[in-house]
This record gives sequence, C-alpha cells and structure tokens, in this order.
Amino acid sequence: MTNDTWGQVREELIKRVGKNNYTTWIEPLRLSQLKNGVASFEVPTTFFGDWVSRNFADHIRGQLAVAGTPVDRVEFTVGTMAEQPAVRPSTKPAAKPARARTTGTDEVTGAQLEQRFTFDNFVVGKPNELAHAAARRVAEGGPVTFNPLFLYGGVGLGKTHLMHAIAHELKFSRPDLHVLYLSAEQFMYRFVQALRDRQIMDFKELFRSVDVLMVDDVQFIAGKDSTQEEFFHTFNALVDQNKQIVISADRAPGEIKDLEERIRSRLQCGLVVDLHPTDYELRLGILQSKLEHYSNQYRGLTMAPGVLEFLAHRITTNVRVLEGALMRLFAFASLVGREINLDLVQECLSDILRSSEKRLTIEEIQRKVAEHYNVRLSDMIGPKRLRTIARPRQVAMYLSKQMTSRSLPEIGRRFGGRDHTTIMHGVRKIEELMAADGQLADDVQLLKRLLQS
Repeated sequence: MTNDTWGQVREELIKRVGKNNYTTWIEPLRLSQLKNGVASFEVPTTFFGDWVSRNFADHIRGQLAVAGTPVDRVEFTVGTMAEQPAVRPSTKPAAKPARARTTGTDEVTGAQLEQRFTFDNFVVGKPNELAHAAARRVAEGGPVTFNPLFLYGGVGLGKTHLMHAIAHELKFSRPDLHVLYLSAEQFMYRFVQALRDRQIMDFKELFRSVDVLMVDDVQFIAGKDSTQEEFFHTFNALVDQNKQIVISADRAPGEIKDLEERIRSRLQCGLVVDLHPTDYELRLGILQSKLEHYSNQYRGLTMAPGVLEFLAHRITTNVRVLEGALMRLFAFASLVGREINLDLVQECLSDILRSSEKRLTIEEIQRKVAEHYNVRLSDMIGPKRLRTIARPRQVAMYLSKQMTSRSLPEIGRRFGGRDHTTIMHGVRKIEELMAADGQLADDVQLLKRLLQS
C-alpha cells in the first residue's frame, strides 16, 4: 500500500470518526509497513497505541478493505516518529513545518491551538499588562513560581489568546515538556467517556503525567460533581509533583457559582489575575495592529483619518467585536469600491454601533462632571448657588439633556427635585457660554469623550 492510498483512507476516517477524534488519534499515526496481512503503524507512546487499538482499529481495518487493501489485523509500535514524513490526506495542501514538535501527551488529547494566538500578536495595554507578564513568566518554562496561574475576565479580553500563546511558546522553547491544553468541557467529556468505557485508570494516568496542564473556561465544570471531584484530585496530584497549572474563567474563583469550596480554595492559592475591560488606548492599539494586515490583504483601499479613533471610541464591548468590525469594513469597501470613511462606517456597521451604544445614566454624568470640576456630588445636586458649583451643575444638566433620552422633568428630579424650567435655563446657558468661551467648550467636549469611552 502506498502513502497515497493511506492518505485516501485517512480522508474517509475523518468522516467516520469525526474531526476531533481524527486530529487526536488518527493523524499522528505513521504507516511503517504492510506485510503478511498485517498493517503496522508507528505511534508516539504505548498508551497512545493501546487507545487506538481499542477504539479505532476496526475503523482502520474496514477502510483499508474498502480501499482495496484488506488486512487481518493492525498493530502499533512505538517508533521515532520525528524521522518519518507525515502523510496528509491527499486533498489537503502540505502544512508548513511547525517550529517545534513534541511527541508527548499534549499531542494525544490536546485541543487544536490557534496559530495566530501568539505573544507576538497580543497587544499589551494597561488593562492586560499584568496578565501578559504572568503568562510570559509561565511560558519561560522555568521553576514554578505561582501555581496555578488563574486568568479571568469577560468575553473577548484575551484569556484564550494568552493560553494559546503560552502553549505555543512552551512547545518551541521546551519541546521536552508535555503540555496539555484543553477546555473544561473537553476535560469533562473525556472523563465521562473514560467512565463509560471503564478506562478511568487510563484517564488518570494521562492527565497526571503532563508537565503543564492548561484548562480553559473552568466555570463550565461548576455543578458537575463527579467532574469536579476528578479535577480536584488531578489538580492536587500535579501540584504535589510541582507541575505547572494554568486556568482561565470568565470570573474570579470566589464568584463562580456551584464551584466546590475546596476547588475554589485551591484556585485562589496561586496568582489570580484579572484582565480588565479594554480602554480607549488599548482598543486603538489593537485596531492599528490589524490595519497593516488588512491593508496588505485589500490592496488599493484607502482609509480616511479618524476612522480608527471613531471605532475605538464607539465599540467598547470586546476585542472580537472590534476586530470583526474592522474586517467587515475592509470587505464591504472592497466589494463596493469605496474609501473607508465615517459615512461608510455608519452605513456598514449600523447594527454594531447601535448595540455598542453606551446606556449613560444621569448619575454617571453627575459623578464624572463632579470629578472633573473637583466639587462634591452632594453639592452639585444640592441647593447651593455658588458660581463654582452652579456652573458644573449646569454642565451636567446640559450633558444629561444631550446624552440621555430622559425628559426635562425627570432630569430635574435627579438634580435635587428642580423644576424642568430650571433645567431648560441651565441647558440654554451652557449653549450660550460655549459659543463665547473656548475653555468651557473644550471642557464639555472632553467630558463627552470620557463618558463615551
């Protein structure tokens, strides 16, 4: 049987066993020989060969027969697989060689790593600089200094990116380490599968033999008693062996509902780092880093000044939405043959801009204006009429009218029960002063930007 035939067989196996099983168990196999009705394959470890023999040998033998190469049995031996050329399915282009490749546990059950999620592609700013520094330290592969490293934050703030970056860096700099990265959902699935197939000891051996265990979105095991039990024992076994653990979640350990107290306590004993929501500078930096990529991809398109700044101000939800908006702009502009300007942004991204509109409250406006003018919030809504208090109060009234949908009577109630005519007078006064007082106009514009960011 030729390698081309084995490549065709592998294509059929993708359909039979599914993409995840194929990537994990079939793709690493290397055909060594076919002789006397026996197909021999090289595998990275004995455990790997035993697993494939139990779960996929019949599939392999069946597809070999369909391809015109029937065999009586298949066997698996541990070999020097790094010296063997990889055989890819024939319809796929040859993959670029990896910078480094391990032959351990991470290739047996690890989730697929996203190639673009590296440290080089991670934009660092104040909201994520501590998380980035901690991830870099772990990626050095030196002595374990904090265990576990627990990263948490909202959607699209970079948790998964940092997890993948750590795994990529360790595979390159420390190929001797067994690095296992997977989601909490995958951990639970493999545990349940091991219970069903009565292979729990194999599961324990696999997860407790790694050098670095990385579990993403750990909040998904909360409330799953049996999975939490096994996770707890795996965690303890690895810590006792001084093996590094990296965990991520959408909230701090103490805020994960239905998580066992003993697990919560273990997670809090390491370094817990919060990835804060992005600020304007970080969002602008991310957009600028993506601009070069899209400019090379869509040559000939031009972007008017101010577009990136506008997007960074208006789209504050998360980085994925921000990057998706920029990609959509370039794709749309290339289809209609127009310059990317603010008019095109409003036309192309109307849905994103509507959903990203910040729902300002009058209280937020009052608080920001009080901070800016260094006056007490209680004085702003109180009865005092000193100029140093009355002017900031009128600015807050003006911004409340301009930036919220509240009625004049409702705004008046939020300003100490004032009449709506008082609010109208304050709004008109600020409009008149802004036309004559450049400093006041600048203050109002600055406050608007701060409230929109």
